[in-house]
Amino acid sequence: MLTEVADGVFVHEADFVQSNTVVVRGRDGALLIDPGITRDELACLAGDLDALGLEVVAGFSTHPHWDHLLWDARFGDAPRYGTARCAASAREQLAQPDAAAEIVAHLEGTGIEDDVPMDLLGLVTGLAAGAVEVPWDGPRVRILEHAAHAPGHAALWIEDRSVLVAGDLLSDVLVPMLDLEDTADPLGDYLAALALLEEAASDAAAVVPGHGSVGGPGAVESRIEQDRAYVEALRAGREPDDSRFGPDAREGWEWVADVHAAQREALRQRDAQA
Repeated sequence: MLTEVADGVFVHEADFVQSNTVVVRGRDGALLIDPGITRDELACLAGDLDALGLEVVAGFSTHPHWDHLLWDARFGDAPRYGTARCAASAREQLAQPDAAAEIVAHLEGTGIEDDVPMDLLGLVTGLAAGAVEVPWDGPRVRILEHAAHAPGHAALWIEDRSVLVAGDLLSDVLVPMLDLEDTADPLGDYLAALALLEEAASDAAAVVPGHGSVGGPGAVESRIEQDRAYVEALRAGREPDDSRFGPDAREGWEWVADVHAAQREALRQRDAQA
């Protein structure tokens, strides 16, 4: 079900790790951001768009992880955009002969491993390097590209609706998930990304993370503060005091502690090899 979070901006929340799809109404149709996840949920999303009388006229993938590269034939053949680096990374991943099988194997045990459509996965057109907005006939959507989390990751700032679509940053349930493979300074890059979002949209009326709850006024600022504290603690070699993992973690999200532990160990190994 689509929920309107601002004038002409809607969110569809999937069951799988509280994944959020964003729909922005334009003059002649809708911009569809990170649609997901299962076949039934994509069908529900298509039905909701039909009920609103909205044809998909453009898509956007915030980054090249499989759950942000999905599509359904019912959305039509509108152009699907991403940053130049996002699209290149997606092409590189999907050029591997067993790419889809590896995703399914990764999902083993989640209950959705046989229910994620792969046939239109990752068909993303890269915008010109340094592109500053999504090309479509609707509210201006600024592209805030940075080096945190994944190659070519971008948040989207819908300025005249005061909505920040944060990609996989600013979650209330996930700690910052670092890009430990594609950058020489994952902690510094993450802090730079937070500074970019803070400068552009700290006073947003709503923030939509890739996974987690939609936040209202003041949420961008408070989530940036929480994410910054986590990253700075890791950089200082301290254990972060963060309610998103450990005894205060939300029920069903206990596994975030494993994500944190793995990142901490990976950073320790990087420091040891430096």
